[in-house]
Amino acid sequence: MNTRIDPKEELDYLRREARRGGGQSKVEALRATGRKTARERIEALVDQGSFMEIDAFVLSRETEHGIDRNAILGDGVIAGNATLDGRRILCFSQDFSVFGGSVGEMHAQKIVKIVDMALRARLPLVAIWDGGGQRAHEGVTSLGMTGEMMDRLIACSGRIPVISLVMGPVVGASALAAALADFVIIGEEHGEFFMSSPLETPEVAEEGMNSKDLGGAEMHASRSGIASLVATDEEDAMDIVAEILSYFPDHCDALPPVLSTNDSDGRSCKELDDIVPDDSNRPYDMKGIVEVILDDGNFVELQPAYAENIVIGFGRLGGNPVGIIANQPKVLAGCLDIDASVKAARFIRTCDCFNIPLISFVDVPGFLPGTVQEWGGIIRHGAKLLYAYAEATVPQLTVVTRKAYGGAYLAMSCKHLESDYNVAWPSGELAVMGAEGAVNIIHRRELKDAENPITKHSELVDEYRQKFGDPYVAARNGWLDDVIEPCETRMRLIRALKPLISKRVWQPPRKHGNIPL
Repeated sequence: MNTRIDPKEELDYLRREARRGGGQSKVEALRATGRKTARERIEALVDQGSFMEIDAFVLSRETEHGIDRNAILGDGVIAGNATLDGRRILCFSQDFSVFGGSVGEMHAQKIVKIVDMALRARLPLVAIWDGGGQRAHEGVTSLGMTGEMMDRLIACSGRIPVISLVMGPVVGASALAAALADFVIIGEEHGEFFMSSPLETPEVAEEGMNSKDLGGAEMHASRSGIASLVATDEEDAMDIVAEILSYFPDHCDALPPVLSTNDSDGRSCKELDDIVPDDSNRPYDMKGIVEVILDDGNFVELQPAYAENIVIGFGRLGGNPVGIIANQPKVLAGCLDIDASVKAARFIRTCDCFNIPLISFVDVPGFLPGTVQEWGGIIRHGAKLLYAYAEATVPQLTVVTRKAYGGAYLAMSCKHLESDYNVAWPSGELAVMGAEGAVNIIHRRELKDAENPITKHSELVDEYRQKFGDPYVAARNGWLDDVIEPCETRMRLIRALKPLISKRVWQPPRKHGNIPL
């Protein structure tokens, strides 16, 4: 006599199996390291009870190496849709307890499906990575579907916001895929990011380096610049995702969300009147200016430990999200170098993709000189920054707080690149170069023949500064829209931004520009 399995019991059984992941022992081993399971991470990320899973019953189709006998429902990745602070998102999370989170054919196919859903629905995508690259047991079958996964992730670029969280070791092609996101958040304790496995890296094998030295959070935050932010723990990582997404629209054709604030649009910033030192060579902290001007002093700085001579991040003005780019005078005197140029250019292009206005604070004496910079391609990399500003069509507002010299002045959202609103403080100095350098070039013969070269040099520097070293020369030529008191900066920026929110720029058709990569 045949006994028919009750359909409901079968479904309940399969769902329990799918939720087991790699089994109790592997899940407990994962938790013993301080990491959460893939499912726990999604539950921590999204609004309670909002997650709807897809493809829970997917199995690997590989028959070699005993994979079919050990196949686990879900194939090592959890995927679905949910809400985050009430907003709809798509998300997936790799399950390290299943084949070490490695990417097999069906694993990658699940990710392809959820990314396709995000593209069609035009909703943000959050990817949680924790896996050891490609599943070697499946060979080229795995690699082929991984290529499709990357193709879809690239299709997301500039269309929907994508955030990657690196919460464990992420290696090889998986690392490439994770790095395609707009922002990469790395867990401080367990996040590791490698192109090549530490086992294959000579320095690790021969010179005593460990995996954290090679690809840990600190390294990627300070040296490679891959990490947008480092999360202190898994809860912090989820909070960072929610905070970043709060500045973004769902897709490229929408405006970012405006939040109400009790901070007055007309608030005077008296503390800014004395923040710039009288001595133009003395440093000060540009972040202090940024935080005073933004709504409620809230500034989310990105890549704070990388290329510290330029500051980037998000804030709000009058409730509107804005992207901040600011030279940092207390690091390398605010000079632009290779890393700073690339860091800012990437951020500018990200904001431009998603209709987030740009606010630039300028105090830049020039590009950093030296053979390291010249041989490293500062010309090409500096051109990226210039290109990004010139290409951007979002509202652009610029405040010159002190120095704006030469090519660096041009590269920092000057009026000539069609910036919308450019102002300077009375301390602003817009010139081809600093007065001392200019005098040394222009009057070199006169100084050589002078009876007292030091006194003559001082006189000529004062004369040059009177003629070129203040903002009024630029204002008379229309290259500045106004010279303002520092305390008025917040009010002026908000008033200028309001009519620009509806800004639209028509561009002649072309396939795409050719940024000097």
